[in-house]
Amino acid sequence: MPGKHQRGQSTNLRVLLATLTAMSLAALGVAVAGNPASARGPGNGTSTLTAVPLTSPDGLEHYDGQVTFKVSTTVTTKPFVKLDCYQDGAHVYWSSAGFFPDYPWQWAQDFTLTSSYWTGGAADCTATLYYSAGHGKFPTLATTSFHVYP
Repeated sequence: MPGKHQRGQSTNLRVLLATLTAMSLAALGVAVAGNPASARGPGNGTSTLTAVPLTSPDGLEHYDGQVTFKVSTTVTTKPFVKLDCYQDGAHVYWSSAGFFPDYPWQWAQDFTLTSSYWTGGAADCTATLYYSAGHGKFPTLATTSFHVYP
């Protein structure tokens, strides 16, 4: 029969193991609940993003022209598109807009390819389809790149 001291150690060990197990399960629950992407993220749906020139004479994107995007996703009902453009490695254009019916600035879905940093010439652009997953997380769903002609 174990002594009183051994029973105390055994009880302490069980309490420690139960506490560690509870803490681990709580941490896992917070991680899943706090990050919707881990529960239903980019890998669990389909998304496409296609550039659509609006003011192009030849179907290509041009400086000072406008482009919008055809967006499709099964991951979220509130997708956003951000557009970044570069000239010789310099970041000369950035903008984003929501692509869902109740987005309050629908006009922002038409991106005008010019800025105070981009005053002319060609550039290379990348559009990123993403959504807000909360807690400062913005998972990428799709990307597309295109060249902007002068």
